Amino acid sequence: MSYQTKEKMKKVFLSIVILVLGFLFIAPLLWMIIASIKPETMIFKDMGFSAFFPKEVTFDNYMAILFSERVNFFHYMWNSILTVSLTVLFGLFVNSLCAYALVKLKFPFSNFILLVIIALYVVPFESMLIPLYIVVNSLGWINEYPALIVPFIASAFNIFLFRQFFMGFPKELEEAAMLDGASPWQTFWRVVVPNSKPVFATAAILTFVSQWSDFMWPLIVATDKKIQTVQVGIQYLFADRTIEYGQIMAALTLTTIPVILIFIFFQRYYVQGITSSGVKG
Repeated sequence: MSYQTKEKMKKVFLSIVILVLGFLFIAPLLWMIIASIKPETMIFKDMGFSAFFPKEVTFDNYMAILFSERVNFFHYMWNSILTVSLTVLFGLFVNSLCAYALVKLKFPFSNFILLVIIALYVVPFESMLIPLYIVVNSLGWINEYPALIVPFIASAFNIFLFRQFFMGFPKELEEAAMLDGASPWQTFWRVVVPNSKPVFATAAILTFVSQWSDFMWPLIVATDKKIQTVQVGIQYLFADRTIEYGQIMAALTLTTIPVILIFIFFQRYYVQGITSSGVKG
């Protein structure tokens, strides 16, 4: 057997392994989507491989969840989109400025501040839950939108991510801007930000996914239905004596769509941002 034939066989084998692993990872998501278009009686009737090929298709589950009287799905989705979007936007602004200051501006105790930020990233959120709740409650933010937004604007991981990227940013571009009379603030907004799309996209995706899927914190600080997010709102589907799993799968599918879309639109920036942010540091 020639060398070229062996290499082709290796590539074919590797491709098959990747396809199998890819299917195993995506199988739960596919099953959820397919179950959402099945009649209620057919969802758990067949749990074998044929479960991915529905014999009967219906969109009644989507109609029921979108126009349900017990669960205001559009309102919950709007609350999630609003709070998560504001968290991402303010987070990109605050975290990028903090990281840029740590890299480019020389000031006392900058290295110590960086160590504190990294240490905060190691601390689990559960250990800060009660102190954070006390602070939010003292500010009168319980059942208010700021409780879902402000505590998560500053992110130790995103600051570190931006820092790693800015450390490899070409100094020539910044020096050229300064020679043209640009201030550090102007240099950041007119030179650094436009050329840092990968890391901004990466931070945006990670923050969006983390906040979008968060359940525990909104459940604690948002007891009023007016500001509850979609992850909390879906739990009302489990409150009835008769649980409609088809509607639950439809609701979960709809909540997954924004995450899939943001990955599709920012995929190339995401991969590039993760790669470039981990090169130096």
